[in-house]
Amino acid sequence: MLAKRIIPCLDVKDGKTVKGVQFVNFRDAGDPVELGKQYSQMGADELVYLDITASHEGRHTFTELVKRIAAEVNIPFTVGGGISELADVERLLSAGADKVSVNSAAVRHPELISEIASRFGCQECVVAIDARLEEDGTWRCYLNGGRIPTSHNLFDWAYEAQERGAGEILFTSMNHDGEKKGFANEALSRLHDLLSIPVIASGGAGTMEHFRDAFTIGHADAALAASVFHFGEIPLSDLKTYLSNEKINIRI
Repeated sequence: MLAKRIIPCLDVKDGKTVKGVQFVNFRDAGDPVELGKQYSQMGADELVYLDITASHEGRHTFTELVKRIAAEVNIPFTVGGGISELADVERLLSAGADKVSVNSAAVRHPELISEIASRFGCQECVVAIDARLEEDGTWRCYLNGGRIPTSHNLFDWAYEAQERGAGEILFTSMNHDGEKKGFANEALSRLHDLLSIPVIASGGAGTMEHFRDAFTIGHADAALAASVFHFGEIPLSDLKTYLSNEKINIRI
């Protein structure tokens, strides 16, 4: 069985790492290159860098920053934000990224997933899904950093993304994001049962137990978090030791 992965996420806005609550009210968390280097040294399995306003502002993702990250970080990292065509993907991978994450553009142009998978391989393509549990019980997908609701259902869209060639699904629960009350484990478990590709849990980490539950209840393949790592609330080494003691297959 593959080891579960712990992935610090660095949301980047105006060249700085930031963290908000439910996609708003951001505060500065530090330099993205230095943070990434520290996480690499602390034993993170992977990193995710998201240019969180790129799609909203119509900008290309930060190629120069990716080059700086690649020069300092020796673990795999994924980059997303503002990717709308194959040229964006090629530029980012050439700059040193290991994978790209597509979200808004993939919903608007689903063929982009197939194009990335065909050109660069499924393993290079992460489809990120931001979804909110609505009052009617539907998990609705949102675009442009949680600003625009769509008619897409989380589970139908995740399955379509897989069939089009996505190598992984990065699911962020907008309801849980920044709340530190645990991941959306019921939805994660449904995704696990539905899909044959890895699912990354995002949104809601507040304690070590929350990571354990994402793996044991939600059956996630990886768990992503931001503020608990950025602000020193959960040391990475302590988390991995805890999970190992909980009989979870984790790289120490």
